Amino acid sequence: MRYLIELSYNGTNYQGWQIQPNGMTVQEVLNNALSVLLRQPIETMGCGRTDTGVHAKQYFAHFDTSVVLPDSIIRNLNGILPHDIAIHDIVAISDDFNARFNAKSRTYEYHIIFDKNPFLHNAAVRWFHPLNLEKMNEGALLLLGEQDFSCFSKTNTDVKHYVCNVMHAEWYYKDHILVFEVTANRFLRNMVRAMVGTLTLLGEDKITIEKFKEILESKDRRLAGVSVPAHGLYLTEIVY
Repeated sequence: MRYLIELSYNGTNYQGWQIQPNGMTVQEVLNNALSVLLRQPIETMGCGRTDTGVHAKQYFAHFDTSVVLPDSIIRNLNGILPHDIAIHDIVAISDDFNARFNAKSRTYEYHIIFDKNPFLHNAAVRWFHPLNLEKMNEGALLLLGEQDFSCFSKTNTDVKHYVCNVMHAEWYYKDHILVFEVTANRFLRNMVRAMVGTLTLLGEDKITIEKFKEILESKDRRLAGVSVPAHGLYLTEIVY
C-alpha cells in the first residue's frame, strides 16, 4: 500500500528535508521512525526540498509498505519523533500518486519582525530598517505569471529550466509580523529568499521599480539581492 503522510516541522535543527551525506535531515529522522515502528525499511518521498533552517507548517510525503498500519500509527509515530516534527494525518492513496509530482501549487511565507522578540528567535528575521510596503507590493506584482526566474535561483542546480508560474505574491502585516506570501506551481532553490532579498531593496529605497524590472528580465543572479536568512521562511500549503 502507498500512504500519504501530512506533517509539520521546525527546521532549526535540520539540514533541510532531503537526506544529505552530512548533517541530520527531516527525511532521515522520519524514515528511521517509520522503519522502527513498521519493522521494515521505509523510504519516504517528500513534496519538495526545503533548505537548512527552513520550516514547514504543512508538508506531505508518501511511502510504501506491506504492513497494515495500526490505528495508533499517528500517536505512536509522534511518540518517538523529536519535539520539532509533528505528524497530523496518514491516509491510504493510489499507488500512482506522487507527493512531489502531483502537487499543483506550493505556498511559502517569509516572516520579518522589527522589534527584538525572544519568542520569535529562529522563527522570524529581525529587520533594522523601515520598509515601504507599497513599493514592495508594486514589485511583487511583477512576479506574477509564467516567466524565467533565473535571477532568483541558486546557480549550478540540476533543474532543466527556470520557468515558474507565480499565482500570488503579496506583502502584508499579521500580528505585528511582516509577511511575504507567494504561491507558484514550482520553486527554484533559494528562490523565495532571493525574492525577499531583492524586494526589500525596493522597500529600503535602494533600487527603483525600473531597476527591479531590469533585474527580473536579466536572468542574472548576480544582479539580484542577497538571499535572506533561512529561519524566516515557511512552507505553508501544498495543493494537489
